[in-house]
Amino acid sequence: METSNGIQDKSLQSAASFKAFLLKSSTTSNMNVYEHLTRLLMKVMDEQPQNVVDVIEDMSLDVKRATFDGMQSTLRDLPQITAAELLAEQQHLLFSRPEDADREEELVETPLPNVSETGFYLEQAGVGLAREEMQRVFLALKQLVETQALMRCRLWGKILGIETSYIIAEAEYREGEEDEEQSTDEEAADGEGRKAETHLTENETDPLPQSTYKPPPVVPKEARGTGANKFVYYVCQDPGLPWVKLPSVTPAQITVARQIRKFFTGRLDTPVVSYPPFPGNEANYLRAQIARISAGTQVSPQGFFQAGEEEGEEEDEAPRDSYEGRCTWVNLAVRPGEDSNEEDVEEKEEEPDEPEPEVGPPLLTPLSQDADMFNTPPWSSKMSSTLTSQHAVAVLRSNLWPGAYAYACGKKFENIYIGWGLKYAGEGYSPPVPSMPQKEYPSGPEITEALDPSLEEEQALKDSLEEQQAAQEEMEDTEEGEEEDDD
Repeated sequence: METSNGIQDKSLQSAASFKAFLLKSSTTSNMNVYEHLTRLLMKVMDEQPQNVVDVIEDMSLDVKRATFDGMQSTLRDLPQITAAELLAEQQHLLFSRPEDADREEELVETPLPNVSETGFYLEQAGVGLAREEMQRVFLALKQLVETQALMRCRLWGKILGIETSYIIAEAEYREGEEDEEQSTDEEAADGEGRKAETHLTENETDPLPQSTYKPPPVVPKEARGTGANKFVYYVCQDPGLPWVKLPSVTPAQITVARQIRKFFTGRLDTPVVSYPPFPGNEANYLRAQIARISAGTQVSPQGFFQAGEEEGEEEDEAPRDSYEGRCTWVNLAVRPGEDSNEEDVEEKEEEPDEPEPEVGPPLLTPLSQDADMFNTPPWSSKMSSTLTSQHAVAVLRSNLWPGAYAYACGKKFENIYIGWGLKYAGEGYSPPVPSMPQKEYPSGPEITEALDPSLEEEQALKDSLEEQQAAQEEMEDTEEGEEEDDD
């Protein structure tokens, strides 16, 4: 009996220690094996599923999940709408058509371009956007044409950005539909001039030394519909988002854009931090780059366009510029509103001679005359297919502006740009060296600070002034005495 009792005592002790081990809580989930197995066995007995061995792991996971569900908060998080969902809602409007829309309007001539056909030829050339994106761009251009009074519209291209990209449409207004952007700029310039005049008037009581530096005259921008501002450009970040019209470009913006290299961010209101300072924000910089790319990459099949009849044999030596218009040269030596008076003759004689007018390259010149840069030919050409050359598409790629392409198939051709908006700069880019520092303000006796006199100099000056005053008083007394004697 003593032996059996000893065995029972040991069995009870081992069972107690084993149960204590099972009741030990986990450090991560605050659960123990004993309670979990108890719940699991109760779940098996209640449900009595078939093939318990196969589903025991899933049932164990369900028991754990049910234990934690009670500990979670009863508040539910609202579903957050992602940016992709918001864009999808905006693009949904592109695919909707009003019920009362008249289908006969589709037969009327419209400035809407056939982007699907352009996309097909670009796909043959191995460039362009994806088919789905081209379709969305086509619907976005349709939306632009319906909201603006445009005479012509086409897909100019797409400029990539660090955050987002720009889809660019080139358009031309109908006659009499131009906006009042030019008059608004003139009013703003007049307002700034009045502010400057008011500031000078307020400081007339204590005027500051005026600088003799005269800034060079500002070259006026070309009017809408001429030169670099012949077309207007609309941009949007994604099809379905609002189209934003870019401002007109100025000669100063184009000049500075040729001296800097900046990636686009995708936000039009971003300031352009560069040296030399760029006169405007990213919207102006984007417009300047569009003007540069268009001037350097817009091509057409040779013989497709002909010079006007006005350019006869008498004008063979002059550059041909009557087809699309060119940037006009402005003589900065003659300021508007200047009167030729006799007093100004001598000043005009001292001025240097008027500069010779700059003449750009003529229109409709073959691409073989384009100059190489950095030992690189400006263009590369290829055929879309060498097996069926009869129906192949001729493709041109610009090496100076990577991303600029042109195709031609029969009488159909088109230009497009898809890139970062930067010109090829050779093997490496070196930023421009800062200009020389300006000279110090010219010193003179009227603005030079005098040295403080010493005590001896002050005393000598005081004695001299006293002697002068005494001599003057003595002279006055003498004159008064002579007058009394005369009387």
